[in-house]
Amino acid sequence: MSKNKPVVVIGLMGSGKTTAGRLIAEALELPFSDSDPFLTARYGGTAAELAARDGADVLHRYEAEHVLHELVGEPKVIAAAASTVEDAQVRAALRAAFVVWVDAADEVLIERMRSSDHRPDFDPATMRARRAPYFREVSDLVCDVGVMRPEQVRDAVLRELGTTNGPRGASKHQ
Repeated sequence: MSKNKPVVVIGLMGSGKTTAGRLIAEALELPFSDSDPFLTARYGGTAAELAARDGADVLHRYEAEHVLHELVGEPKVIAAAASTVEDAQVRAALRAAFVVWVDAADEVLIERMRSSDHRPDFDPATMRARRAPYFREVSDLVCDVGVMRPEQVRDAVLRELGTTNGPRGASKHQ
């Protein structure tokens, strides 16, 4: 793969976007951008703090701004907040990227969300019902992180991008 195309990792909270994104960025030797540090640096709070302070709609606008901002310029790997797929402008912009949807069963995501206090308290089933059609629309690769380790997600991405013959275990459809 030429390094002319950004890679965007999407998924619900707790799906491991940051971990997989960092591994993919390292393997491709591209910069990495994550929505959580972006929000903290630009708006002075975590997603949970911003949702409480400014409301969910404003938080989602900030998260969409992160993706749109990072898609401009040199290619990089971007861990995008789940809400961003609800924004038509973001979905249109993602056409220029290779998009990886990391997903797992709700029970797996709930357990992972318990390990962090920076996430707003959202129900995965509700968020999946609302966002899954958009995730399907924009994703080039779907990885079940309930059964795949982050390294396997990285390898699947590299294989799809034609940079290696990584292990099986990912598919374009769920």
